[in-house]
Amino acid sequence: MGNQVEIYVSTDVETDGPIPGPHSMLSFASAAYLADKTLLTTFAANLDPLPDALPHPETAAWWKSNPEAWTICRHNSQPPDITMKKYLLWLKALPGRPVFVAYPVAFDFLFVYWYLIHFTGESPFGHNALDIRSYAMGLLKTTYLESSKRHMPAHWFDDLPHTHVALDDAIEQGALFCNMLRGTRD
Repeated sequence: MGNQVEIYVSTDVETDGPIPGPHSMLSFASAAYLADKTLLTTFAANLDPLPDALPHPETAAWWKSNPEAWTICRHNSQPPDITMKKYLLWLKALPGRPVFVAYPVAFDFLFVYWYLIHFTGESPFGHNALDIRSYAMGLLKTTYLESSKRHMPAHWFDDLPHTHVALDDAIEQGALFCNMLRGTRD
């Protein structure tokens, strides 16, 4: 198990509220990276809302200020049970051990883990989730508040968009993580 290749599964979610169950994950995407920043494959899906779930008023207001991203995340939505089973198969087909990576991991992992367990009964991630900002805190040897993206070195960033479209953001954040990782291995 120790020699198994780690696959860094950079994941971004778009939701209609702060927690799963009362609120829904509307869209999510994962970009599977090797440590050398090779992008192996991606997975993206828009989901139908959960039955009986309702949008949170603050999140609904945020979506109104991002109409283009809203339109994209509502296009061709699918039932969550079918989508999460496809996602589980995608994760299991990766050529190594999946490690969940996100910014912020506490939010994105909460939704993905809940949906995986609720709709498939399992998660190939286990409880393994890596937070990009916390990793930056360690690399920069600074406080958490001083480790936000605006405090990170410019060379950690590729010229990739951050659009609040799940796939764009998963790719962008995965590249950021791999750039940070490369700095610790050089």
